[in-house]
Amino acid sequence: MHQPSDIEIARAAEKRPIREIGAELGIPEEALLPYGHDKAKVGAGFIAGLAGRPRGRLVLVTAINPTPAGEGKTTTTVGLGDGLRRLGHKAAICIREASLGPCFGMKGGAAGGGRAQVVPMEDMNLHFTGDFHAITAAHNLLAAMIDNHIYWGNALGLDQRRITWRRVMDMNDRALRQVVCSLGGVSNGFPRETGFDITVASEVMAILCLATDLDDLQRRLGAIIVGYTRERAPVTARDLKADGAMTVLLRDALQPNLVQTLEHTPAFVHGGPFANIAHGCNSVIATDTALRLADFVVTEAGFGADLGAEKFMNIKCRKAGLAPAAVVVVATVRALKMNGGLGKDDLGAEDVAAVEKGCANLGRHIENVKSFGVPVVVAINHFTGDTEAEIAAVQAYVRTQGSEALLCTHWAEGGAGTQALAARVAEIAAADRANFAPLYPDEMGLFHKIETIAKRIYRADEVLADQRIRDQLHAWETAGYGHLPVCMAKTQYSFSTDPSLRGAPVGHSVPVREVRLAAGAGFVVVICGEIMTMPGLPSRPAAEGIGLTAEGAVEGLF
Repeated sequence: MHQPSDIEIARAAEKRPIREIGAELGIPEEALLPYGHDKAKVGAGFIAGLAGRPRGRLVLVTAINPTPAGEGKTTTTVGLGDGLRRLGHKAAICIREASLGPCFGMKGGAAGGGRAQVVPMEDMNLHFTGDFHAITAAHNLLAAMIDNHIYWGNALGLDQRRITWRRVMDMNDRALRQVVCSLGGVSNGFPRETGFDITVASEVMAILCLATDLDDLQRRLGAIIVGYTRERAPVTARDLKADGAMTVLLRDALQPNLVQTLEHTPAFVHGGPFANIAHGCNSVIATDTALRLADFVVTEAGFGADLGAEKFMNIKCRKAGLAPAAVVVVATVRALKMNGGLGKDDLGAEDVAAVEKGCANLGRHIENVKSFGVPVVVAINHFTGDTEAEIAAVQAYVRTQGSEALLCTHWAEGGAGTQALAARVAEIAAADRANFAPLYPDEMGLFHKIETIAKRIYRADEVLADQRIRDQLHAWETAGYGHLPVCMAKTQYSFSTDPSLRGAPVGHSVPVREVRLAAGAGFVVVICGEIMTMPGLPSRPAAEGIGLTAEGAVEGLF
């Protein structure tokens, strides 16, 4: 029997007109800016009028450290939203937009999977409403204005050796990590070394996802530090008079996108900073809009809880005044086996001992999330090869951690497969048991903040940073940036900075290779280990299997 692929399921979906999805949340048709019949942006004027409304309850979905076996965090986010709606709750979900880099690389899209998907899946995973293109254009406009300013006399005295603003594109392309620009003679400017990052690593992406309105957006864009003078004085986008034009390019992109799940649950899909090199959450404006319109809002944070959830709590919630009522940690039996030491080819046979050993990774994530003062439920994302004994082993372990694990079959059954989870999450969230607080206070020193995350979340013994990095952090504190949170950039595959170290490692060190001040976004990026801000494609990129059918439909996306 043919098992339909994600894209086949999505293509067969019976979508409702987007005005009906908006009406379910009380959004009038005139407040929607339609992009065809099945997606729309929600107008800024309507959003501004929601400011006085109370917020609903926010549920965060996170996961154990990702493995090649798959965890299904977005799929669970979608399934939980559908499950809550099936129970009669006014629910919405908030997820990130997909980057073209992983779509054509190795990771795939970001619309969920099976019977728990957001549609239109093809549009969402490709150009969607053009937000990422607008972010790319705004970022590169600033880069062009930097080189143009230098070409026409450099009145601000920018030191070409100290320009920190690189260019971006929304694609995995290792050849562009380090480049030399302005070659070819006098008319092309002054040659200098620079490079490209992927668009989702852009500070403009982070700014869009943290801004509350257009005025806040322009203020943040203006505060971007693009480089320094010979006297080490910062030069900003505002100094270059670039902030106004950048805001114009991002005017429509700031408005959140509304689509739907396969079961017609409203879905806000907006923004997409990577979780290993940025803060990994959808936009504040989308989350806040959903909370003003729905009783329950389910959102996700990228990769494992050591990255996405930590940054959701310490950056997004801190900046936006949000507080999750409950957190769901997603795990699969297969991924726990890998954390227990098995290889990908050995996951088919029952191995309760490997599951129990791998549960150490899950347990640490549960403990970490609880340290923020938020109740935790575990969702076991079911695979057909899971055995009753393996599932029972996970549930028994989670009980020893003072939590509970519920089996979810949403990939195969949609919202019907998450009703037990939805009922429990709704019960916990409505009980107002959360006593949320970030991990560290604003006034803590920057290096101390890095150490706090490394020791309390990663369970590292020490942070390794040379004097140059420590001096840079101290200089930023002296300049008035010491109150900012830190955004840790490290591998998603391990609590450590070694991607091969699975499970719950202890006794490791966290080496800090570089620190970057994102003054507009409002955090300090701390690059650890060998993390890349411009990924490369794998030996067999997903792009090789993507194309059009004879009927003109997209195939090969996943």
